[in-house]
Amino acid sequence: MRSAYFVEKNKMEVREFPKAQLVKETDAIIKIVRACVCGSDLWWFRGISERQPGPVGHEAIGVIEEVGAGVKNFKAGDFVIVPFTHGCGHCPICLAGFEANCPNAKDGVNGGYQGEFYRAINADGALVKIPGRPSDYSEEQLASLTTLADVMPTGFHAAKAADVHEGDTVVVFGDGAVGLCAVISAKLLGAKRIIAMSRHEDRAALARDFGATDIIAEHGAEAIQKIMAITNGYGADAALECVGTKEAIESAFQAVRAGGRVGRVGSSS
Repeated sequence: MRSAYFVEKNKMEVREFPKAQLVKETDAIIKIVRACVCGSDLWWFRGISERQPGPVGHEAIGVIEEVGAGVKNFKAGDFVIVPFTHGCGHCPICLAGFEANCPNAKDGVNGGYQGEFYRAINADGALVKIPGRPSDYSEEQLASLTTLADVMPTGFHAAKAADVHEGDTVVVFGDGAVGLCAVISAKLLGAKRIIAMSRHEDRAALARDFGATDIIAEHGAEAIQKIMAITNGYGADAALECVGTKEAIESAFQAVRAGGRVGRVGSSS
């Protein structure tokens, strides 16, 4: 099978590997249908962070080719989301909602989705079924479905962590894929006013399409002043931090009212 392979800074190759095989009875072998590049993939590609050479990718959708004997909820032929987390789904940590920290996922390699086949561990706990088959969907729809493997659940987690609910005023820091998905999530959870921080016209336009009621282009103290003006001096009910820089984290805490909530999913390295 072929897979995208990181060689060194600014250098990728397509290499041949042995086809993925079942190792544990809880595994599934996925034939990848679509995979996408995460913003975090660009950090090591550009040399911003360190990564050892190897297969890459952690966001995909695909069709199950084979399941281990212990897999109960999936079968060959199922169309599935292959998330970037591999939680078992039944330990106390997974049941508390922190699948990314599952102690039973230590042998899950978070990489290799950008290949022809992938061994997914903890299939019952990690995979998510998609109705129908890939042929039932347009190219646009298949591309949209890949967002459910990482950026959409990450943005949604920010909103849930900040306990966004009906009638809230929410500030979203970050206008990348995760930030825009956080805007969608805040809207889904009933936020009445959504303030998106964006200096990019195209992304600001998307944020408005997705439910943002206000756009603030300023950063730092100027941004906080504008947020306070919009919220009558009180601050927002919740802030969703989807950047990860020191400035964004500090601004998120400054942007909320007394007793406000901050959902942090940003990562800068």
